[in-house]
Order: sequence, then C-alpha cells, then structure tokens
Amino acid sequence: MPTKPTCPEPRRRCLRALAAALASAWGTGAHGAVRNTIRLSHVVARDTPKGMALEHFAQKVEERSQGRIRVQIFPQGELYGDHDEMQALQLGAVDMVAPSLSKFGPVGFPEFELFDLPFLFDRVEAVRRLTRGTVGNDLLQGLRRQGLLGLGFFDNGFKQLSANRPLLEPRDFVGQRMRVQASRVIAQQMRAWGAWPVVLPFSETRRALETGVVDGTENPLSNFWTQGMQAVQSDVSLTAHGYLGYAVVTHQRFWNHLAWTDQTLVRDALDEALAYGNAIADAHNNKALVALRQSHATRIHVPTEHQLQRLKQASQPVHAAFAARMGPMWLQGVKAELQRLA
Repeated sequence: MPTKPTCPEPRRRCLRALAAALASAWGTGAHGAVRNTIRLSHVVARDTPKGMALEHFAQKVEERSQGRIRVQIFPQGELYGDHDEMQALQLGAVDMVAPSLSKFGPVGFPEFELFDLPFLFDRVEAVRRLTRGTVGNDLLQGLRRQGLLGLGFFDNGFKQLSANRPLLEPRDFVGQRMRVQASRVIAQQMRAWGAWPVVLPFSETRRALETGVVDGTENPLSNFWTQGMQAVQSDVSLTAHGYLGYAVVTHQRFWNHLAWTDQTLVRDALDEALAYGNAIADAHNNKALVALRQSHATRIHVPTEHQLQRLKQASQPVHAAFAARMGPMWLQGVKAELQRLA
C-alpha cells in the first residue's frame, strides 16, 4: 500500500516536485502501445458508496479501453487528505479528485457552500435533479476560472449527528466540540446550534473522537459504520439535516492531454459510475442503520417534529449569512428550482 508522502520543505514546492516525479504515468508500454494511468485520490474507504462508485469507474475505463487506460485509485487519504487534495490536483500531483462539495468554498468557489446549508433539502432525489440541471452545470462551469474541469456530481445522501449524548435540539449542543469539514457554512451551523466547531480531516476523525479531541461529528451512516465510529460514539441522532455531495474534478491541462475519443470514453464510464454510486448510497445508509441497531453499540434517536423545528429555526441566521454573501436572488432562485423539482 502506498504511503502518504511527507514534505520536509514548504508544501507547495514539495507538491510540485512530486507532480514532476509522477508525470511518467502517461507512457509507452510493451510493443510500443501507449498505456495511460489516471491517478485518482479520495479520502474515504473503498467499501463506502463513494469508494465503490470510483472503483466501478476504474473498472469500466479499463474494460472499455481494453486495458489501455488504467485508473489508479488512492483511497482513504493514502496520498492526499482533505486539506491538500485540491492543491495536489492544481499542481498535477494527481489527475482526478472526488472531494466533498464543502471543499470548494475555501479554495475560491463560495457558490458551492449552497450544499452545506442545513435543512435546505428535503429529498435527495430533488438535489440530484438539481445537480443534473442548469444549477449544477453552472457550478461545474465556474470551476474553469481556476483551470479545473468538473465532470459530474454524486452523493452519499444525508448526514446524521453523533456524540456521546443525543443531539436533538439546540440546547443539546451546548459545550460540545463537533468535528466539521473546512466549511464556513457548517462551522456557522454548529455555532448557531450552540456547539464549538473543530475542523479536522476525515481521516483523523475517528481517532479524534476516541481521544476526546472532539465530542461528536456529522456523517452519513455508511461513513459512520465503515469507520467504526460506533465504538467511540454512544449516540446517533437521525436529523438528516445536511446533504453530503461530491464532485469529480480534473485539471484542464490533464484533460486536454487526452484524445477526444478518450475524453468521451472516460466521461461515459464516469456517468455510469456516478449513477451507480447514487443508486447504492441510500441502500448502504439503510444497511448501516440496521447494522447499528443490531450491534447495540450505539443508541439511535429520532427527533420529534418540534425538535427539528427548533433546529431549523436556529439555522436561519446561517441561511441569511449565505444569502448576504452570494446575493439573495441567487438563493431564492435555487429554492424556487427545488420547489419545481419536488
């Protein structure tokens, strides 16, 4: 298993050096046949819906290219983690990444913070239709301003809350240190509910929960289960308060190096894989819930409608702050589109 590179010199210089060292991924194999390797980095386990979708993508690319193109996947932060995978892509140290949508705001795409707004979405199918439509296309096109190319969206459904106590309404969050992604909106969400947000990479979350660095976190249940968090969290609250989406992104420089026929092949394989990932996400989250209940390791709590209303009311300043940054008409337009798709 490859180990994550260490950088004794300044990080950006180290990533440039690694990019140059790995540039030979496109080369000539036996009998002069060109064999191309696409290096894809992500931060979750292979057996999560996201991990399985990307493995499906790799399989389809190799099949359809008859082995001429290989997708080499580095899961679970083996090469790059939450804090450096986008920079690695921009510097050419990897060819594709599949970050959560929360990762785009901190690197200059605040419009993606839309997907972090608590209780904005009621049904996951409506969000999927939104990302396949004009809103999703406009967001992917916007990545071009930094030389990136968005290839598609997929997701792992809705997030639930975990801690060593039930988290059902704002008073339950007081004094709790909650691990969050590097998202301004999610940090504001936790503060609005009374908690203290702590930004940590996903790969470090279980250890932080075990050692008491943080008290709780938010995850789809499939991520919670595959990371073994039930061993270090006594309570899960089924709030379904936030959406966890991903985008598969490459760099225009890398993409333009591909022949047009190979671009089409990769896009078609990816479209199939993303549909596959969405199809299994709900099933895996449901299976994780059944497994949690059968394990008796974690107590499962379902909030009442009144408790959810208190959380939603406490979330309104987060929505207002986002609208002030992005413009109220844009958020209103998205909400109108969601109503049309419902």
